[in-house]
Amino acid sequence: MDFFNANLPYILAGISTGGQYALIAIGYTMVYGILRLINFAHGDVFMASGLIMVYMYTCMPLYISIPFTIILTSILGFSIERIAYKPLRKAPRMSIMISAIGMSYLLQNIALYITGGLTKYYPPIPWISDSIQIASAMTKRVTIITPFLTVILVVSLVMLIKHTKIGMAMRAVSKDFETSQLMGIRINRVISTTFIIGSLLAAAGSLLFFSNYTGVTPTAGGMPGLKAFVAAVFGGIGSIPGAVIGAFVIGICENIIKGLGWTTFSDAFTFVLLIIVLMFMPTGLFGEKQTDKV
Repeated sequence: MDFFNANLPYILAGISTGGQYALIAIGYTMVYGILRLINFAHGDVFMASGLIMVYMYTCMPLYISIPFTIILTSILGFSIERIAYKPLRKAPRMSIMISAIGMSYLLQNIALYITGGLTKYYPPIPWISDSIQIASAMTKRVTIITPFLTVILVVSLVMLIKHTKIGMAMRAVSKDFETSQLMGIRINRVISTTFIIGSLLAAAGSLLFFSNYTGVTPTAGGMPGLKAFVAAVFGGIGSIPGAVIGAFVIGICENIIKGLGWTTFSDAFTFVLLIIVLMFMPTGLFGEKQTDKV
């Protein structure tokens, strides 16, 4: 019982962090499921959403700046797809990957120019940013809200994919890109919608993450983005439930390691986990095995 009470703050933080990673990881796994592409700029979209919120809050009320930030982040995701990926639709995969990495550095450098390299502090959000007592642990209310909001958003996304026309088109394109195109599915619309949904979820993750860790820098999306990518691979890239479960596992384990006093190794654990998963389960926990047609 003493062990539980001592580590309760880390367990709560791990659940919260896992939820935030999950919202980012879904963007990776959706884009990969349709394009077989890792969108390396996705973590920087998460960072850009934090900066957009900082600057929006300086010129408009909070209740307007939050939805405005989510809308602008979705537009950013749509623009990235149109500028960096659509012109390379028929190009070799290596070209698309280089374009994705280039877009990531472009977003970081634009953020560096705008901020002058200075840390911008995220505005406190009433109620969400308040501190509360949970058993023996003192934490922010956002820590408790995050897992519930994550589950609601994920269930809504799964319902959209399973029960709407655009969701059916996404599933068809993820199964067979060329055949879907021949059947009359508007591929560009499906891909753009995928990027918009992924960016919207990244904006929600950014709102929760920076309410807890208030400093926003041009490289703030780097580590969360990498860990979300590892979560997507761990769960089985292309699987939304897998990405969510992988994110919660990584978030909880990372914070328990910090609680044990091994803070230096908390980041290393994530990447060691990635190596182990790729060695023994190359397709992840819920990934589909690829079969080559001959």
